[in-house]
Amino acid sequence: MNSRRDFLQKLGISAIALHLAPLSGWADSKNNQEDAYDGPVLRVAIMGLGSYGTRVAEAMRSCKKAKLVGVISGTPSKIKDWQSKYGIPEKNCYNYENFDNIKSNPDIDAVYVITPNGLHHDEVIRVAKAGKHVICEKPMALNAKQGQEMIDACKAANVKLLVGYRMHFEPKTLEVIRMRKAGDFGKIKFFQGLCGFTIGDPTQWRLNKQLAGGGSLMDIGIYAINGSRYMTGENPVWVTAQETKTDHEKFKEGVDETIEFQFGFPSGATASCLSTYAMNNLDRFFLNGDKGFAEMQPSTGYGPIMGRTNQGELTQPITVHQTVQMEEMSDIIFKGKQPVVPVDGYEALKDLKIIDAIYLAVKTGKKVDLSL
Repeated sequence: MNSRRDFLQKLGISAIALHLAPLSGWADSKNNQEDAYDGPVLRVAIMGLGSYGTRVAEAMRSCKKAKLVGVISGTPSKIKDWQSKYGIPEKNCYNYENFDNIKSNPDIDAVYVITPNGLHHDEVIRVAKAGKHVICEKPMALNAKQGQEMIDACKAANVKLLVGYRMHFEPKTLEVIRMRKAGDFGKIKFFQGLCGFTIGDPTQWRLNKQLAGGGSLMDIGIYAINGSRYMTGENPVWVTAQETKTDHEKFKEGVDETIEFQFGFPSGATASCLSTYAMNNLDRFFLNGDKGFAEMQPSTGYGPIMGRTNQGELTQPITVHQTVQMEEMSDIIFKGKQPVVPVDGYEALKDLKIIDAIYLAVKTGKKVDLSL
């Protein structure tokens, strides 16, 4: 089955196969990074044992601050395989009917929800009510209303709600953000985000309106939406959008094939983005200011991320994104660390509000004002 993740993986060498060091490994080369970690370890159960769940599990093998200790799946054979592969005890294995019982399991701190978009809302709320911290894949929900309900449930349960924005910890991405903040690009004028691939199997959940919540925008398009915000350092105040559909058999009603969308920012900067399931060779960010530029291609794939600015090539180390993400999320949960770009539910809610506005702009053909 072709998927966004399969496509992104083909853009570069598999990061997991490279067994490269996480972000902490290059921060200070003169320190001995092999010293044993002496601090809290985030004990995680993964919900949803598909291809991305497997990728996260493999990446967590290299974590010092986070450990895979449990699984939640509707497929008994997968649970058995994961038990054997990752040494997961029977008492930490659950299905979708009984996972509320994690409430009485002191050996699990957090649940990483890696299921189809349409399931996130109910599953996250159930995890929160069980008293466990939640990490949820993006997009966090199908719309802003659902997202707010998830935030409220986690707040009421006094648990953290984090979202799998792995690019917020990627070294080259962080360098571009640092340069932008330092004024190296001058006044930001324009951002372009191109995200897409040719999707395969027409029966997969990503083409199911109920499970996906839409089409390409709810899958690959989230990268351009979120990227436009962390690259420019602003939130959009208006949206316009246009949809193109060439295959009405594969892309049923409510499942978008291609959407072009434009943003306006408070500073006067603009963005032009593309999200598609009908074209390959699209994984590019471009940021332009009156003193310089940054170009990243691949910009959001699993690795290696590549880029350049008006000052030359970006040379920050290649990392396993999911390893770094889980290490950082452990520090966020246990130590209150504040990342350069937030990864909490409120950050994700902003993206959901933008998604709602894009779909409204497509439907009405009008500019939609935003207040984030």
